[in-house]
Amino acid sequence: MTDTALPPSLDSHTLLVAAVIVHDTAAGQVLLIQRGPEAKFAPLHWDLPVGKADKGEVITATAVRELKEETGLVVDPAELAVAGIIHGAWGVEAPNGFLTIVFVAHAWTGEPVNAEPHKHSQVAWFAAEQVPSEFVPTTRAALVKYLDGGPMVSIEGF
Repeated sequence: MTDTALPPSLDSHTLLVAAVIVHDTAAGQVLLIQRGPEAKFAPLHWDLPVGKADKGEVITATAVRELKEETGLVVDPAELAVAGIIHGAWGVEAPNGFLTIVFVAHAWTGEPVNAEPHKHSQVAWFAAEQVPSEFVPTTRAALVKYLDGGPMVSIEGF
């Protein structure tokens, strides 16, 4: 019997990703990360805390894990709400496309830190009306649409 599994680069599956908008509504701020200078995609651009799902991982667990890994914040998965969906035809680490579920969290524990300084330059609060322009376009669009009061579904590159 031969192994018929495709190498990861040829796997035809869509990459599943979770992103989290951390929104301090009382202060009118959102928490963002700045990608590091060596990032494979969008170096030094701002982004939401975001990351890939592990095989078999529930997407809310991905969101909670990635948020903690990147910022140190802890969120109860039951407190997450869907803020948008991004479906891309291609990505740097997703040649066969990606699906990003964008969540919003209004409650968390801990203080934000740059928990992955080897990946990110900084973690910072921004006034909701001052979202940086040097931002990953798809997640920026989801954030802006959420802040404007509505969920977003984006289809990129199809």
